[in-house]
Amino acid sequence: MTRIVGSVLVRNEDVFVERAIRNVAAFCDRIHAVDHVSTDRTWEILRSLAAELDHLDIHRSRNSALAHRLLERYAGTATWVIGVDGDELYDPSCLAGFRTDLVAGAHADVFRLKAHVLNCDALDVEKRVATGWLAPPSRPITKLFNFGAVDSWRGIPEPLQAGDAVFRPGYHWESRRDLASGSTWETDPLRCLHLCFLPRSTRDPADVGGGRKSLAETHAYEVGPLGSLKRFVKRTRPAPQILELERQGKNWKQKWYARGEHVAVDAGPFLGR
Repeated sequence: MTRIVGSVLVRNEDVFVERAIRNVAAFCDRIHAVDHVSTDRTWEILRSLAAELDHLDIHRSRNSALAHRLLERYAGTATWVIGVDGDELYDPSCLAGFRTDLVAGAHADVFRLKAHVLNCDALDVEKRVATGWLAPPSRPITKLFNFGAVDSWRGIPEPLQAGDAVFRPGYHWESRRDLASGSTWETDPLRCLHLCFLPRSTRDPADVGGGRKSLAETHAYEVGPLGSLKRFVKRTRPAPQILELERQGKNWKQKWYARGEHVAVDAGPFLGR
């Protein structure tokens, strides 16, 4: 029988992480959450949720690679894995029907799925309104992968991000389906609020500008003195396209996530009662 597993890797995400996990709790049969040694209340929140949700498995690790190692066991099985960051709120009511479809075998012919996303620059909780830029035309961030499409998937310091996947016949990295091509924002079962331009931690400044840097930018996969030493010894340069945007005085998140018309949507379904 097909199962659905959640993968959560967070560091200093105490503003939205509880809602992010609650929104996918009923969708998932198991959730593996790794706190990358947060210094805000993130770990406290995860511990409280784990005491309530018996299918939430929590870890605290200086090395982000643990998050993907927890997923390696699912390779070659009838398992979908959804990656949920601390700034990603899915619509639980939409996920309920979508879970039924996935468990029944829908989309088993592809490796990964994409969907509508609203890259948010504002969220009014009282009015239950979110504003931002839709994907498409902006870049989508949905991470839902069919682990039945691979024999193994290892060697990744960050979960579900490239690495050494050994595909089964008929599958490859670009074996994908975009649910947005056959739906609207209102009807997409995997729609998501991506709060990428908002503070995600109580330790963040009120104005985070172009958003927080990703692990791929900082290479802070290992936290602490040893990790700092490794990064000093093996200093890496950002990708060429990132360097070119920096040369132009631009931020890559603003370039990729803020395309098209600026819109407002009903955020109520994503915020709970």
